[in-house]
This record gives sequence, C-alpha cells and structure tokens, in this order.
Amino acid sequence: MEITNNQQRILIVEDEVKLALVLEEFLQQAGYASHCLHDGDQVIPWLNEHRADLVILDLMLPGTDGITLCRQIREQSDIPIIMATAKVDEVDRLKGLEIGADDYLCKPFSLKEMVARVKVILRRTGTQSEAVADKTTSIFKIDQAKMTIHIHQKPLDLTPVEFRLLNHLLSQQEVVFSRNDLLDVIYDDYRLVCDRTIDSHIKNLRKKIQTSLPDQEVIHSVYGVGYKLDLLKGD
Repeated sequence: MEITNNQQRILIVEDEVKLALVLEEFLQQAGYASHCLHDGDQVIPWLNEHRADLVILDLMLPGTDGITLCRQIREQSDIPIIMATAKVDEVDRLKGLEIGADDYLCKPFSLKEMVARVKVILRRTGTQSEAVADKTTSIFKIDQAKMTIHIHQKPLDLTPVEFRLLNHLLSQQEVVFSRNDLLDVIYDDYRLVCDRTIDSHIKNLRKKIQTSLPDQEVIHSVYGVGYKLDLLKGD
C-alpha cells in the first residue's frame, strides 16, 4: 500500500497471518497505513529502518516474544504500544503494562474495538506526521497538554469534545472520516449516541473557525460518508 504524507502508520506484529491481514484492512479503512510482521526477530530491525506511529504487538510470537519486544522498544522509543494476547491471566496483563505497554486487549477481540483503541491512544499521545504538522503550523497551533488550539495566535473557545474533534481532523488532513469514526474519537467511553451528534459539533466548530478565517471553509462535508479537513482546499 502506498503511504501518503499525512497518514499515520501502524505496525502490526502478529503471527496469525489471517488475523493480521484482516486487522490491517480495518485500519486502512479507518485511514491508517499499516505494515505486518509475523516473527518477533523482525521487529527491531524494521523499526530501525522505518517510522511507526503505533505498534500492535502480540504477546506470543515466534522468535523474540512480545514482552521482550515491548521492553526493547520502550528502551529506545516512546512509540505507543497495544499488546494483544490469548492469555487472560491478570498477572500477564499487568506485566505487559508495567514494562511500557499503553493498552492491552485479550483475544478474541473486536476489530472495531481495536481500531477505536488505536484512535484514542494516538489522540491522547498527540502523534501526528511531520508533514501534517508543517501544513498546520502556520495557521493552527495545537497545545495538547492544555487542550487548546489557536488560529493565527488567537485562541479558539472550544469545548473538550470540540478540541478532540478538531485535533483529530487536523492530525489527518484530507482523510475522510465517517460519523461513527468521529464518535469513537470524541467519546472515550463508547457511549451510545446518535451519529448525527457529530453534525452539531461540526456546525459549532465551523462557526468558531470562521471568526478567525472568514474567507475559508476548512472542514468539508463528503456526501454520504462524513467529514474531512482540507486547508489547501480552503485557501
């Protein structure tokens, strides 16, 4: 798969080839680029040569096991790690988290839930490609810690939900997100709300952005699908 500059890349380390390929497809449908490895010995050499924004790491692997890999990755990088395993014992779960894993999901897991976890962690860690950051720096300034966004040094008066929504759209420009995708981003607790709730948040965001960018519409509707942010189209 060809990777565009504004795509975040997920490394899937999973020895069950069919599961890895299906998960890869789900992640690609959500707008991510992905790469699969099936042997633990391949992981560190691959990471030394390629960029990854998040690693989904199986615990039981041929070659180097997932616990050892998690420890090795954490020694040289703060890449977010989600560990996946068929072991459900709480000791294994805690061991994985203590050595630096950001989240833990037991098999069999819902592929939709895995994608939702990926979105939440990437949003929380503020991971985004340098290319996207370069595009947005001149107009938007994001402070992840303070949960604030400025346009040309002027702060936007955003609710926490609006911050999460705009922050996510900015992190993956030109990627089209369905309403359900965006609901996963703005609500950590996966609450049951109407997908049209997103329309109301988008409407409010547009009004607030237009106070600083009156001649641009940067959030665009994609009929029958959802929304995307495109600064180039708004110029």
